[in-house]
Amino acid sequence: MTIEPVTDLGSGGALRLPRARVVSLSAPPASYTAAVERYLTGAGIAKSSARIYRISLTTWGWMLTGEPAPTGPARRGAKPPVFPITSIDDPALPEVLAELAAARADEMDADTVNRELSIARKAIGWWQRQGWIEGDPTIGIERRPAPPDRTKALAENQIAALWRLDVALREKTQWKMLYESAARADEVLCLNVEDLYPQDKRGKITAKGGATEWIHWQSGTAQLLLRLITRRTRGPLFLTDRKAPAGTPTLDVCPETGRGRLSYRRAEEIFEENTRLLANPLASPEDIEDLDGWTLHRLRHSALTHDAEEGASTPMLLARSRHASVRSLERYARPGVDSVARHVVERDPAARRRT
Repeated sequence: MTIEPVTDLGSGGALRLPRARVVSLSAPPASYTAAVERYLTGAGIAKSSARIYRISLTTWGWMLTGEPAPTGPARRGAKPPVFPITSIDDPALPEVLAELAAARADEMDADTVNRELSIARKAIGWWQRQGWIEGDPTIGIERRPAPPDRTKALAENQIAALWRLDVALREKTQWKMLYESAARADEVLCLNVEDLYPQDKRGKITAKGGATEWIHWQSGTAQLLLRLITRRTRGPLFLTDRKAPAGTPTLDVCPETGRGRLSYRRAEEIFEENTRLLANPLASPEDIEDLDGWTLHRLRHSALTHDAEEGASTPMLLARSRHASVRSLERYARPGVDSVARHVVERDPAARRRT
């Protein structure tokens, strides 16, 4: 960024302040999609986070062209729009974008909307610093209030019902690993076979910020992993059902089967679809299309909450969650529904008399 020199005085003899002018550090990419990839690489976004960032920025890609982003099944296979990154400076865009963002906020949960807005602003700020764009069309779009959900931790009977579902081995292994390791879903989906240490029941993941860390699991995951991997020695751990399409990055293709790495979006869809009746126990199976299931994050939340209920120490919870701050544990340290129910029953005077 350069500063233009002061050449005259303003009205009344007041000194006119210099005006900042952004100088491009490099030529702008040919398209928004290319700018997204340049940001993910240049800003040092960890591989485990890059998938979520790419999905969120693709969603914003539609809205930055003045079109609502597709949702639900319509999003799968939808090709993002192609447009130059410089079109973000269109002076008419902020007003249109605010309307589209408000409409999306009415359809999505507040946490998702706020996360996507935060990711978009980080990318826009990075593009501004490169000199590719000047303005931020998201200015004026406010974060949505997100009241805390006290029911995110699944009850013991809900976890047991999840394990009884008739699903593919891939899903059984993935869900069991998420719960037993308390790892983030994107971290687990980025695992490769060569990252696993089966005899030690642990694996090496790339965490937030790019740090390499360990996750640990129990016998349930260990037994399923042996069946899932069979004789594979390298490549993505969790694979798609079909061959990877042309152009898929080599790191996301199994060299032995040719199948691609399972995406976060698809893994989330499968989990949500299979848990709709578990999440709505009074609903009729005929209404399943209109129901909402659970999110993969609830497995991590449940594991850490159950650890806290069983008396896990603060250092252990920090190690399991891999959070840097004790304050971040507050959301998990709240006793779950089963723990509260036992507490009430144990202090029921009538129950004590019967005993």
